[in-house]
Amino acid sequence: MNAKGHGKASGAGTVINAIATYKGSAFGITLWTHAEVELGTDFKGIEGHIEGEAGSDGRSADTRLIERCVELVLKRFDMPPSGYVCTRSEIPAGSGLKSSSAAANATVVATLDAIGEEMDALDAIRIGVNAALDTGVSITGAFDDACASLLGGFVITDNRNNELIKRVEKDSDVLIFVPEEKAFTADTDVRRSRLIAPWVEIAYELALRGEFEEAMTLNGFLYCAALNFSPEPMLKALECNPNIRGVSLSGTGPSFVALIDRAVAGEAEIDLYNAWRELEMEGRVIKAKINNVPLYKHKPGSEPEGRV
Repeated sequence: MNAKGHGKASGAGTVINAIATYKGSAFGITLWTHAEVELGTDFKGIEGHIEGEAGSDGRSADTRLIERCVELVLKRFDMPPSGYVCTRSEIPAGSGLKSSSAAANATVVATLDAIGEEMDALDAIRIGVNAALDTGVSITGAFDDACASLLGGFVITDNRNNELIKRVEKDSDVLIFVPEEKAFTADTDVRRSRLIAPWVEIAYELALRGEFEEAMTLNGFLYCAALNFSPEPMLKALECNPNIRGVSLSGTGPSFVALIDRAVAGEAEIDLYNAWRELEMEGRVIKAKINNVPLYKHKPGSEPEGRV
């Protein structure tokens, strides 16, 4: 069989980092990763390529995750592991904006497209999660990040059991501060993260009540302390405009994400942009929006959905 397939997934921002408790929450953002998969008997095994990304030594980026995603999809349908996968992304790698989850999701969808098969979105997400665990790019599998990346909206999950607890939609602009440094989840100090678990549980309960801004802000301060990041970008955000109430360290950093209600977006965005530009940290500011559009087929009904 010779076939090609295409897939797409979004980045995401953090509400609750799941490392401390295996309970997480995240929201999709309008930064995208695209994947192309080509299958054929002339390929020897599975080869991957990531466009525009290289390691510090100049060598090609680590492609094990996307290669494993192709392998697991083909294995699910009893097909030989033979093909090529290429991804391209506008999500900064190692930034806490879920580039790995987006790459895994896009690759799984592209492989399904190539072989002409379908599955429910949550099953497709779980394949990417298993690939992330197999290749060591994630500590919990990042089921929350992966759900936000492929389903859009705000999601709340149980990462220990890979269950989607709730999904809601919310319109908001997103401002992101991306420092020059990178921080990869696999290098995170898990022991220190687990120390803050009782307080992360409080943030999780806020998220369950739909108080996402309050939840993510508490989460941000907690993880800044545990992972030794300066909370100054958060404090600058809260200080510069009273309409900014939701800001957090995204994932295990180093990026920070802030939610801005569209009704007051103009002034608040300018205030926050200027505040972050004054930080004594090298970085850039990216403007995005929450993505509420599911990027793959999902059968609703297994979890509560709504709009806030």
